[in-house]
Amino acid sequence: MVGKRKTQNELSGFLLKRGLWLVFIEIAVVSFGWRFDTNYTMIGLQTIWSLGVSMIVLAALIHLPKKIILAFSCILIFGHNLLDTIHFPGNFFWSMLHERNRFEWIPGHFVGTAYPLIPWIAVMSLGYCFGSLFDSTFDPVKRKKILNGLGSGALILFITLIVINEYGDPVRWTNYSDFSKTLMSILNTTKYPPSLLFLLMTLGGTLLFLANAEGLKGKIVDYFCTFGRVPFFFYIIHIYFIHFLALFAAEFTGYGWQKMILIKSVTKVEELKGYGFNLIIVYLVWIAVILLLYPLCKKFDRYKQAHKEKWYLSYL
Repeated sequence: MVGKRKTQNELSGFLLKRGLWLVFIEIAVVSFGWRFDTNYTMIGLQTIWSLGVSMIVLAALIHLPKKIILAFSCILIFGHNLLDTIHFPGNFFWSMLHERNRFEWIPGHFVGTAYPLIPWIAVMSLGYCFGSLFDSTFDPVKRKKILNGLGSGALILFITLIVINEYGDPVRWTNYSDFSKTLMSILNTTKYPPSLLFLLMTLGGTLLFLANAEGLKGKIVDYFCTFGRVPFFFYIIHIYFIHFLALFAAEFTGYGWQKMILIKSVTKVEELKGYGFNLIIVYLVWIAVILLLYPLCKKFDRYKQAHKEKWYLSYL
């Protein structure tokens, strides 16, 4: 965006405003969507909040040389697991940075740091550095070679650290007598906050996909690109949609829709023990949700494409 659509200062201001907007959306809209609790007994600082704060930090970082931003990103991503043994019980600021926790901010009302910021802020700033690879003047062949090299390197490092089993995740994998159990133990990397192993595994695969999917075309590609162009819109409406589905499911399976008005985690509601469906039904519901929400996403995508002059659409 820098130099094409916005100056550096304009981009910095946009990131700051959009970041603050996302923090507000997390607290006011997303937290309610997950629980339908009008009293806001529990506010979760989760995905959207983490993205918002990362944008606020990036608003400051972009004024630095890209080499410094790259170094900052790599140091935080590769080194943050050194902080795993450091604990400050009851410290909200530290929990926001590196530990999941829950705090009572007023009597009977809690806030949970579900998505600690380190190293997500570094993942976003690393993505900013990678943006130059997708400049229209950048050689596509060279881009593919770089992304393939980085993706392969990330996965090789992941395997190396797995073999060593000493650093990269606060929980060491276990060698069971059963291969499938051992494999699941290896893949069960820590996400909250994301460990180095989690990031190497997921970002490595992402880089390989980016390197080799650029030339793909067709109806299936267009279908998924629709969601990719309106991710925020889809994310918000899908939360409310699946929660309404859960209300209906609870009512028609004898638990009562009221049980899905959640003042605590759904897994901790005693009255909902036994509620749920087998994995096949869950996958079918997941596919159905994607199919049903596609027309709305398609319509909104077309509206955004046709009204690029409307500044507020960049916040949705």
